[in-house]
This record gives sequence, structure tokens and C-alpha cells, in this order.
Amino acid sequence: MARLLRVSPIGVPQHIMQRGINRQAIFADDSDMRAYLGWLKECSVKHDVEIHAWVLMTNHVHILCTPKAERATSKMMQSIGRMYVRYFNYTYLRTGTLWEGRFKSCLVQSEHYLLSLYRYIELNPVRAGMVDDPAEYSWSSYGCNALGVETKLQTPHEEYLRLGKNKEERLEAYRELLNVQVGKELLTEIRESTNRGLALGSASFSAQIERLTNARVTKKRIGRPKKK
Repeated sequence: MARLLRVSPIGVPQHIMQRGINRQAIFADDSDMRAYLGWLKECSVKHDVEIHAWVLMTNHVHILCTPKAERATSKMMQSIGRMYVRYFNYTYLRTGTLWEGRFKSCLVQSEHYLLSLYRYIELNPVRAGMVDDPAEYSWSSYGCNALGVETKLQTPHEEYLRLGKNKEERLEAYRELLNVQVGKELLTEIRESTNRGLALGSASFSAQIERLTNARVTKKRIGRPKKK
């Protein structure tokens, strides 16, 4: 099945997922994760991408971001990918590719889905059974968004800022938000949209994106087209 053309309108949030080839580990220890986050910061600034949330898992990464320039997310991920593969291969005496093809992504409607993506990403280690509390996992943006840890990597989205009038209110509201796991139906919707490159949002949002980009971001209808 032909893959959809990747679209990346300026100012529209995106959920990115990239996995190791054959689901193999892409991080062997903490130094690898520190290196990846360092390049994520460097490349996001270079290519003008705002990073809102992230998590580094053993064999894949999730990033929630907003591009501020043409093809910014693709350029950012290509730059990180090349530098990290060189680093990983040199460190662990290996050769060849590390990634399972190109990264997966979907466009995200801010009003209804963005904070759900924050939750989906930062609760990943909990769903995987690695920790009981997201605060126990060091390699996600939970510390920034829920506990107020300062970092130059993260830029809060407007939807996050609407959680409270000040930092303390926002942190408390966000912690309450993450006390609830993402439901199965929404999990399926997020995963399908990301894996297939679909828009994650309402029908009107998807239609707006298709008019803007002249590219399909919704499921293809099965069966013969209706007769006129």
C-alpha cells in the first residue's frame, strides 16, 4: 500500500514516533539518552521547531512539537538521525542503519487532542510497566510539565499555558490531568493516526488540512466510488 505524502504545515502541532530497526534497542544507557536530547535541542533550534513533550524509551522515541518553518520537522529528524546513528555505531562497534525506516508522524488538532498527546507521551513508561509513576522516569518531559523542572529544550504550547493563570496553577492542573490514563479508544486513534500519517482531529480539522496542503490526511474509503 502506498504511503501518504508527509505534510507539515507551519504552526500545526505534530506527534512524531521513531523506532529502532526490528524493534532493537536504540538506547543502551543514560549517556545515550543524554546525547540524543542534546541533539534534539540543537537541531530543534537550528531548524525552528518548538518541542512541547517527549519520551525516550528503550527502542523508540515520541516527540510532540510544532514546526515554525517549511519542512522543519523533517529536517530536524534527519539531522538528529544522522548524528545519533554515527554516535551509536561508533560507541557500540556496529555498522548499518539504526532506524526502522522513516519516522512516523501525524498532525494534531490543538483544541481537542494536544493535551491528550502530552498524556499519551509522558505516560508511556507507565503503560510499559517500567514505572508506577511518571515522575520516576527521568527521560521524559514530565519533570518540566508537571514538576516545573527548568530546561531550554521545552517550549510550552498555548493549550498547556491555558491550564492556569500562573506556573503553580498549571503544574497542579497538569498533574491532575496525568492522574488518568489514556483510554483504549483514544490510544488506538493516536497510534493509527501516527502510523498511517493521518490527521488526529475532527472532520473539519482534517478537511481544513487537506484544503491547505492538497494532500490526503484521512482514511481512504473502502469500496467503489459512488456513482454520480
